[in-house]
Amino acid sequence: MRNPEGEMTNVVICGVGGQGIILASDVLCQAAFLDGLDVKKSEVHGMAQRGGSVITHVRFGDKVYSPLIEQSTCDYMLAFEKLEALRYVEYLTMHSDIIVDDREIPPMSVLVGDARYPADIEQRLAKYGKVHMIDATNVAAELGNQRVVNTVLLGVLSQFLDLDEKCWHDAIKQHVKEQYAGLNIEAFDRGRKLAG
Repeated sequence: MRNPEGEMTNVVICGVGGQGIILASDVLCQAAFLDGLDVKKSEVHGMAQRGGSVITHVRFGDKVYSPLIEQSTCDYMLAFEKLEALRYVEYLTMHSDIIVDDREIPPMSVLVGDARYPADIEQRLAKYGKVHMIDATNVAAELGNQRVVNTVLLGVLSQFLDLDEKCWHDAIKQHVKEQYAGLNIEAFDRGRKLAG
């Protein structure tokens, strides 16, 4: 839920380039703004076109002075891939909620045989907070479009944040092409039902 008055809510969104991380952070920012909060965002996506690591910081509250989340201050992490969640654990606290798509996208080092994909990611993440493994990829497949994984995951995140549902729907409509807005809202609503 929203932090007490005067405090920030810090959300790290991470994944692999091409998964819709930037769009997800834009929707989150817009939803918080429409709900009357001050919002700041920072993003790093230089390798997005090559499937590299992408991370965004989203902060919102009564007044936000900096877009950057300091280490060990993240309230929520939204990870579009398991290893990417592990890559950014330095932002987590012992009380963070870690929402992760139960999906593996092996990095190049694993693909060429120089490294192994860790088998114990969920256990390692659990040292930093409460892990919520979500099969968002499967939900998106059921909806007929893998590209809505990001809005499924936003739906899950929305259940942890005290933002009005209408603000979320309006934010999706403002950031998604009109012909895909209905599908994305359906994906978001499915995600809300997955939270628990």
